[in-house]
Amino acid sequence: MSPLESFLLFLVAILGFVGITLLANAALGPKPVATALKLEPFECGATPADPINVRALSVKYWGVAVVFILFDIETVFLFIWALAAKPMTGFMLATYAVFTVFLVLALVAVLRARVLEEVSR
Repeated sequence: MSPLESFLLFLVAILGFVGITLLANAALGPKPVATALKLEPFECGATPADPINVRALSVKYWGVAVVFILFDIETVFLFIWALAAKPMTGFMLATYAVFTVFLVLALVAVLRARVLEEVSR
């Protein structure tokens, strides 16, 4: 079996399991009724301290979240590369260097945009 066939079989198995689980939950799971008590905001079991002054999260936090996810995905790619680079050749080292340069350029762009400093103010 080729690696592509193995991957596709694994993908079909995962998607099938997730689909069966979601269908079973929809068919067999509880169907909660939205009551007034259930729709109240929840703060550690207590009544909300200031229900009038509840506001959405500031937009500047979304930039930090996006940057975190991007660098998190790049870290996963580095782990995958490290596992796949068994015969270390010059080409593999060059791909690592190119990826690292892109990673450093992204970090420099984030630092220049002062995304992280905006949140701490």
